Order: sequence, then structure tokens, then C-alpha cells
Amino acid sequence: KMIHQGNDMPFATFLGFNADKVPDIDLNFSGDNQASAHEYTKVLFGTDNVYRAGTISTVADKTAIGFALGYFEEIEYNKLKIEAKSYGIDVPTKDDLKKKGIIKSNHNSIDIERISLGCVDVKRTTGQHPGGIVVVPGYKDVFDFTPFQYPADDPTSAWRTTHFDYHAIDADLLKLDILGHDDPTVLRMLQDLTGVDVTTIDLGDKDTMSIFTGPEILGVKKEDLRGLTRKDGTKYCPTGTLGVPEFGTSFLLGMLEETKPTTFAELIKISGLSHGTDVWLGNARDLCTPDENGNIRVPFKNVIGCRDDIMVNLMEWGMKPSKAFKIMEFVRKGKASKDPVGWGEYVKEMKEANIPDWYIDSCEKIKYMFPKAHATAYVTSAFRIAWFKVHMPIYYYATYLSIRCDQFDVPTMLLGERAIRYRIDELEEKKALREASNKEESICDVLYICLEMTARGFHFENIDITKSDATKFTVSEDKKGLIIPFSALDGLGDAVAKTIIKERKKSPFYSIEDLQARGKVSKTLIDKMKEMHVLDGLPESNQLSLF
Repeated sequence: KMIHQGNDMPFATFLGFNADKVPDIDLNFSGDNQASAHEYTKVLFGTDNVYRAGTISTVADKTAIGFALGYFEEIEYNKLKIEAKSYGIDVPTKDDLKKKGIIKSNHNSIDIERISLGCVDVKRTTGQHPGGIVVVPGYKDVFDFTPFQYPADDPTSAWRTTHFDYHAIDADLLKLDILGHDDPTVLRMLQDLTGVDVTTIDLGDKDTMSIFTGPEILGVKKEDLRGLTRKDGTKYCPTGTLGVPEFGTSFLLGMLEETKPTTFAELIKISGLSHGTDVWLGNARDLCTPDENGNIRVPFKNVIGCRDDIMVNLMEWGMKPSKAFKIMEFVRKGKASKDPVGWGEYVKEMKEANIPDWYIDSCEKIKYMFPKAHATAYVTSAFRIAWFKVHMPIYYYATYLSIRCDQFDVPTMLLGERAIRYRIDELEEKKALREASNKEESICDVLYICLEMTARGFHFENIDITKSDATKFTVSEDKKGLIIPFSALDGLGDAVAKTIIKERKKSPFYSIEDLQARGKVSKTLIDKMKEMHVLDGLPESNQLSLF
């Protein structure tokens, strides 16, 4: 095993040098446990010390213009109604008059702008941050900072919400972001299925690292898979990372193909670049892309990937830690482009410290930078999941399809690799023409993984009345196939799937009639099951089974 030296994150990026920075603590829990994690904060800090972070939605520019237009149309319509009433004429609806062109916008654009500006940023609705918990210190009272309110004015609600938008009080109170995430759910299922303690996985495993530059370790070629399309029309996948969190989207596949990472540190840099704003495209990418002669201006390992990199780099170039910290905070919030005077002062100091011009220019373009701690946490989970993809693949595919997917093309999946490849090409053509529905786009993404799985020698087994799970793909006895769950059948929801399993545990289904009655399965779904040969061997009714 490699000796790991950590990821070089200065503690000051969390609390500042003098503990004068209010930290924003993000905790990722399984989506299945998010609610209980929220409740546990009441145990840790006390019910009167924790509140859900309030959010306030305001009227946007375009919505305000719509309000102004509607206002003037309403005035015009009311004038018509008054005039028509004086002649004893019934007036059609406003929509009918608009279609016929009778109601038109006779007001000028200055009136619209004047009215709409008065609406912009006016409160529209209030809500709750999906994972934000505001912590009030024990020596203070919540009313020292904010009133609170109940969601939908229901005093029996489990949570009370801060009255102000969180950003109005974020410099005064600590917020915990307790978020629901799929990665912990995936890792737990993989651990339960395989018995492998995920925390013991070697983050320096060379075979796992190799999938970030090509799929060959998986036993397939780039051309065997789908994921990207070259300019010449050929379809391929440059890596083995399909389905790996943080590294499986087409954008990330392109980044991996260009950067060719070989170390864990470079994976963290890629994660930071992909989450930042104006840090890769038009910035770091231009610096590390070879020119016509194959020369690279700046090696990929040296470009700015996360906010912590700025502080560490500046300190390595000889700047004082406190100054490096201030520049990092200034740059990571995108202030270099918003505050040219303040940035000019920092540029002067950086030039005096002999910081390269390319580095200063790169900082100036940044609008938002991802924290390295976040990137490291995400990549650690991603690498552990990728380890299973390389070393225990059938369990990886079972987990991925069970947790991350909700749209399936079961008939195509059962037909195997060639049929899946043909169906993907068909869907990609529809996507290129912008004719694919959202459902078809989701199915296409799932089929990418199904193609890779079948190309590696695995297969899908049909829904089985006696073996299928309600919602999870299960591994067959020979460890070469996945048994499709009931919920994967189009139109069969989780509730019906769970009812079937509940009834099956009580006693076997003796007939199709028995399944339909006890499992609460509709006739339409029964017909689908018959068409797919799921019910082969099961008699129509209990009466026939007696004979």
C-alpha cells in the first residue's frame, strides 16, 4: 500500500487564523437518514437552540415585467367592460380578447419599466433550506437574532424556521448543512452486500486509479462503450468511470480525457474545477492544453483547482500566511472582477512577491471556487465506489441500478449487449434532434451503464415472481446476472411492488388471479407481465391450480 500524507488543507480555511471566520459546516448523510440526522441536532444542542434556515423567494426581473404587462392589460380590459356595459353588451373573457388582438399593449416601455422596478426583489414566498440547521449559542436567545415562524403557520410542525433569509444573519450564527446524499447509501449497500468494510479500501489502488484514464482494466475497449461522440461521429467512452459519482457525466468524461489524471490529488483538483465557476473553461483549461507544437504553458498539477490551492501556493511563493488567506477569500468569492480597486492592491502585492502573471490572471477570472475539503470528501467516496466497480463489479451494478436509477427499458435490457447498443444509438439520434422526452433521456443514461455491464460478460434476468425484490436489483446465484425488481416494470410503482413482496412472504402466489387480488396489481400490468413472460407457468385461477 502507498503511504498517504493527507491532502494539504490549511486549517485556517475553515475557521480563519484567529477563529474569526464563521464556518459553514456541510455534512452528507444518506438520504434515508437525513430526517433522523436533523432530529439528532435537537439532542446535541437542545430544541430551543436549533432552527431550520429560512429562505425567501423574491420577484425576479422577468416575472416583474410580466406583472406590469398584466396590470396594464387588466386596466384596458376593465375600461372595455365599463364601455360595453353602458351599451348593454356582454364582454368576452380577457384571454379571448387577447387572442383576437382587441386587447393590446398601448402603454410605453417606460411605464412597464417603472412599474416592474417597483416589484423586483419583493418577497414572493418563504420556505426552508433543504438541509440548513441554524444553531443558536446556549448563552443567547433566538430572538437576539431573528423571530421564528412555523411552516404553513402550523404550530404542531416538527421544526421552527428562522424568519429572515439566512444570508441576513449568516455572519452571526453557525449553520450546519445536513444534506441527503446518495453516496453514503450506495457505500452502505455495497458494504452489506459484500461484507467489505468500505473504510479499509486503499485510496492508492492502482487498478482503480487506471479507470480514470481508460476502461481497459474492466475488460472492455473505449469503442465498446457509449458516453461521448467524436466529431467524426464515432461513439465511445474515454474512461471506465461511467456511473462513478463526480466523474461519470459527459462533461467530466471530457475533462478526464483532456487531463489524464494519475494521482488522487489530481482527482481532487478535477472535482474542484468541475464545481467552480469560470475556473476550467476559459481559464485553467487554456493554460494546460497543448498548443499546435504540443507545448503546455502550465502543467495540470499546477493550475488552481480549489480555493485552498490559492493560499497554499501563495505561501509557497513566500507570501505571509495572513495575506495569502485574505487573497484566497477575496478570489474565491469572485471579488476580483467585482472590486477592481481592492483587486488592484492585491495584484501589486502579488507582483512584488514575484507571483507569475498567468497565476494572477487566472485568479482574476474566478467567480467561485470549491473548497478542497468538499472535493476530497466527494472524491474519497467516489474512489471507494469505483473500487467495487473494478474488483466486485456485479455488486457495483446491482447497487448503482437500485439506488441511482428510476427509469428502465426492461425488454431491451433482457435482450443483451447488441440490443442495448442499438437502442442507445436510436435514443442518441432523437436527443441530437431534440426530439427525446425527459424519460427517454433518463433511459438512455441508464442504458450506458447496462451496455458496459453486458459488455463485461454479465446479463440481466427477467422479473421473477418468486425471486425478484420490490425495488432492488439482486445478484443471481452464479454471480453473473442481476434479477430485475418489480418496480423496474414501467407503470408498476413502489407501493404495488412492496405489496407483492409482503403478500409473497405470507404464502406463494398460486395463480395470476391470486397475484392480481392479493398484490393489488392492475389488469394492465398483468397483461404487461404476460407479454414479458413473467407469469409463464402460473395458472390463470386458483380453481385451475386445484386440478
